[in-house]
Parts: sequence; C-alpha cells; structure tokens
Amino acid sequence: MKRVVVTGIGGITPLGHDWTTIQARLRQFRNAVRRMHEWDYFDALNGRLGCPVDDFSLPSNWSRKHVRSMGRVAQLAVAASERALDDAGLLGNPDITDGRMGVAYGSSGGSIEPAKTIGRMLETGSMQGVTATSYIQMMAHTTAVNVGVFFGLKGRIITTSSACTSGSQAIGYGYEAIQNGKQTMMLCGGAEELSGPGAAVFDTLFATSTRNDTPQVTPRPFDAKRDGLVVGEGATTLVLEEYEHAVARGARIYAEIAGFGTNSDGQHITQPTRETMAAAMRMALADADLPPAAIGYVSAHGTATDRGDVAESHATADVLGTGVPISSMKSYVGHTLGACGAMEAWWAIEMMRGGWFAPTINLDAPDPECAPLDYLTGEGREIRTGYVMNNNFAFGGINTSLIFKACG
Repeated sequence: MKRVVVTGIGGITPLGHDWTTIQARLRQFRNAVRRMHEWDYFDALNGRLGCPVDDFSLPSNWSRKHVRSMGRVAQLAVAASERALDDAGLLGNPDITDGRMGVAYGSSGGSIEPAKTIGRMLETGSMQGVTATSYIQMMAHTTAVNVGVFFGLKGRIITTSSACTSGSQAIGYGYEAIQNGKQTMMLCGGAEELSGPGAAVFDTLFATSTRNDTPQVTPRPFDAKRDGLVVGEGATTLVLEEYEHAVARGARIYAEIAGFGTNSDGQHITQPTRETMAAAMRMALADADLPPAAIGYVSAHGTATDRGDVAESHATADVLGTGVPISSMKSYVGHTLGACGAMEAWWAIEMMRGGWFAPTINLDAPDPECAPLDYLTGEGREIRTGYVMNNNFAFGGINTSLIFKACG
C-alpha cells in the first residue's frame, strides 16, 4: 500500500480563508453566528440563526464561461480548490491534467436558486428562468464536476453527496484511491451553501437552536443546556498526494493520512447509533495499525443536538477511553454540513502542527447524559501529539473516522 500525504489546503469559512486569520479568530473564543434577517419571510421557521460567509466574492480572473455552470456551492468548492492547488504548488502544473489527479468532492446537494426556478416551473408551468445550466447548478454532484472541469482534471471523479460526511468521505475515498495505486494525486473536500430550506430541514426535526436573539451563546455542543444546531456554509479542499511523488517534487507535507474508517448504521435515517459510530473509529485505528492510546486529540462531530452528542460521546469513550481531549469546531462556525468533514480535518491538522487546540465554546457544563470525556474548554490547551482523529456522522447513519499523522 502506498503512503498518502496532504500537500495543499484551501478553504472558504465564516472565520476566514487562511489559517492565520482563522486561528486568530479561534483564540478570541467567539463564534460567527448571526440572526438571518434574510429569512424573516419564512413564517414558520423557528430557528433563524445561521453562520454565513459574508466576505466571499468571485475571483476577478474567473470569466463568465467559468462560472455559468456554478451555483454558489460550486463557486465555494472551486475557490477553495484553487487555493489548495496554489498552496501545493500545483496550480497550472501540467502534471495535474494528464490523468494522474482525480477529484473526490461532495455537498449535501446543489444550489438552491435553480431548484427554486424548477419548483416554480412545476407549480406554474412557466419555464421562465430555466436555463441550460439550471440542472448543472442544482445537481448533487455539481461540486465534484465543476472542480474537475475548471482545472482540467482527467482522473477519476468520486462524488460524495452524503450530507454531513460529504467532505470526510471525499478525503477517505481519495486516500484509498492513492493508497491502492489508482491515482497519484486527488483533490478532495466538501462544500455547502447556506439557505433557508437547508435550515428548515433541521427545523422540522426540532434540531435547530432557537436562541435567535442571542447568537453568541449557541450552538453549545455537549452542554447540558444545548438546544440544537446552527447551519453554516463554506468549503475546504485538501490536495492528497502519493508520498514518494510529493517528496520527489519537494512538496511541503502538512500531515500523513494514517487511517480511515466508514460504515453505516443500517437502522434509522436520522437517529445515530453508538455501536456503529464506535465501529468506524475502530476501523480507522485498524487501518492505521494504531492502539487507541496513540490518539492525542479528537475533533468531534459535535453538532449540539440532543441524541447526537450523547451517542457520539459514548462511542468515543467506548473506543478511546474517557481521557481523550476532544472539542467541536461547530461551536464557532455552526454545522457546515457537506463542508464540515474537510473543514474540521483542516483545522485538526493545523492545530496538531501548532500544538494548540481550540476549545468548544459555550460548553459551560457537560450534559451528564454524555460520556465524561476530557472536553476542552476555557483557553484551549497546548498538546503535543503525533496523531489526531476527525469524526463525522451523517443522515442515513453514515459514519466516518479519519486519522492524521504529524510529519516533520
């Protein structure tokens, strides 16, 4: 089996678009959640909080031809991928267009605007606004194919439209493609755009926070007074590369992917299962050939939902014990859905490299129903570790666990 390393990272997030900015915001211990006045006309929406990327604009060098097939979610994905390729020293390199680089990418779905247009057509019979690119912008695999076409990538395309595990599955499947010699490089990640209907999905399940007038105190992962999640948006892309290829071209290596596990509950669409969550973590440990004690930090899925936090915490304790340091980055940027697996992997890698791990904010008193883990709070913590684990769990009972190894 070939070794797989991360040689480039790019992201568009509510806290910023580069690690220096993001880390500074994390150290302020404040979230980016705000009341979404844009949703005021949704009469029955209970949770009116969101975590948007308010400062994203299209790069000036993108032509109309470039963007006509992209809705916002694909724009975010391509922009993050452009940053990642540039970071890896591969932007414009002919080596990525000869079939050696593939794409593994996902989002919960496509863009909402063309879907609204199609819905109007179904309701009224009018095709006004329906264009040749409407479907392309709204299709479930819009992020993966737009990334591939934009950069001229001719390797395999793996589309991971699997809700909250879209980004983490993309990294895992990209890792496996390189590990098994099918590709030399993979562009992997996830993206999501914020929308009222996206929030309404969780609102109908009574899973959104309704602290509409105090956005600074929610979401509250693992806290006894948590009242639900907040939906966010963004995108993150990792450049994965076969180790020998990366070394030969003198690439900077952020981390090595040591292990990956994924499975499904096979029981319920929206209710998580502790036992299969734990099984996914054990798969990742077995893939990495590591004992549980090797994991120095866990980046939790930590959505601040009632059953999700309880099941996840106990699954983590079952596998790693109760002494493992753990925190949830969703306390800062909300639940970015298809983007979260890749975004949280990025931040876990950077925190491992720097040795400082951000706490879960708004975690004042852990829920006694949750396992008694070492929840990072307050000022965060200095931790020196060679391995971090990033876990994500999605609708459909899809579970993922990624293990990253420090390099250098």
